[in-house]
Amino acid sequence: MSIAALALAALALACPQDGAAGDARTSPPPPPADLDEKAVVERCVALLLALQQDYTDPEAVEAQRREWPYEGVYREQAGRGAKAHIPLGYRVGGTAIVGWALVAAPGYRENDAAQAAVLRGLEFILEQLPKEGLRPGFNATYDVRGWAHAYALWFLLQLRAYDVVPEAHAAAVAEWIPSLIDTLETTEIRPGGGWNYSRPRGFDKPGNGASPFMTGPTLLALYAARAQGFEVDGEVVERALQALEATRLADGEEEFSYGYSRGSRGDGRPGAMGRITSAEVALFLAGRSDARRLQSGVQCFVEHWDQLEVRRQKSGTHVPPYGVAPYYVYFSHYHAALALSLLPEAERKEWRVKYLGRLFQSRLPSGGWNDRVFDRSEAYGTAMALLSLVTASAPPPPRWQKP
Repeated sequence: MSIAALALAALALACPQDGAAGDARTSPPPPPADLDEKAVVERCVALLLALQQDYTDPEAVEAQRREWPYEGVYREQAGRGAKAHIPLGYRVGGTAIVGWALVAAPGYRENDAAQAAVLRGLEFILEQLPKEGLRPGFNATYDVRGWAHAYALWFLLQLRAYDVVPEAHAAAVAEWIPSLIDTLETTEIRPGGGWNYSRPRGFDKPGNGASPFMTGPTLLALYAARAQGFEVDGEVVERALQALEATRLADGEEEFSYGYSRGSRGDGRPGAMGRITSAEVALFLAGRSDARRLQSGVQCFVEHWDQLEVRRQKSGTHVPPYGVAPYYVYFSHYHAALALSLLPEAERKEWRVKYLGRLFQSRLPSGGWNDRVFDRSEAYGTAMALLSLVTASAPPPPRWQKP
């Protein structure tokens, strides 16, 4: 039996079909017949430029609009009686993701408006990184500053990878990269390894579990840092990889899901599609996964996409039966696209057609994408969709190089 046939057999076990519903999941609607991916990317770029804002002053002129904050239901308060606000981790993390998407979009070097917007975003990030809310640490049992650390690091590394670091900030970028690496290393979960924005036992107490949703992307940033010659603690990476492997939940001989423990909410395969692809990409790039697992994750995204759609732009967070939160939606889309891009070339075309069919099912009339009920989060959704589209032609993510 060929490798492809073995993979398909394994996938049939991992994602069982159930009659007509199974057929519908396996055969999603095709992408738009007149799909022009170049035009879609250009529309995404134009939207992202228009969506840049000054969070503290909605009426600010364009030259003062420097960020793309992600808005979710989670808020923080500066003090007693103060108005709850979007946490700095979401503001910096969201800005970093949009900046990364603009840099990765074809034509960035010729787009003066995009370069000016990215420069403003970079300056915003560099100003926020030293602030108290982003220093290494944790706030009680739930803290999203790790998103800012991981995605700011990735953004700065992408500026270097595309050779578009603004000259005026080259020294600051070079200084902050090792600082962010050190922050991620010192804020890992101990002793188990990995990262999680939710640590119910307390930041520095044993017993917290790693989140594949956070650990996978953080590892990719550390891989990229190592590939660019920065020093990364190999033991931190090793512990995180072991933590990811430990979150695989087995069903017979087939790993089918990711979660903290058996019986935890969201540990069924339909609710874990984003965690599956995110984790397996990180493991694959470290030589600890294979194409079969990547393809299994892509297939489950295609087949169980409806579990994302029922939560997109809805209130609440982890809603039964699968615990899917709205912020999983375009995270899952991007990591499915990334996993797809790492498949053997002969298998990519068929899955990409199915993937694009799913991606364009949730496109907004504006031409963008949004996972939330909040208007400003269209920037994040559109950036992730843009990155999903250009992943097919972008340089592959760096593999982990052991020190």
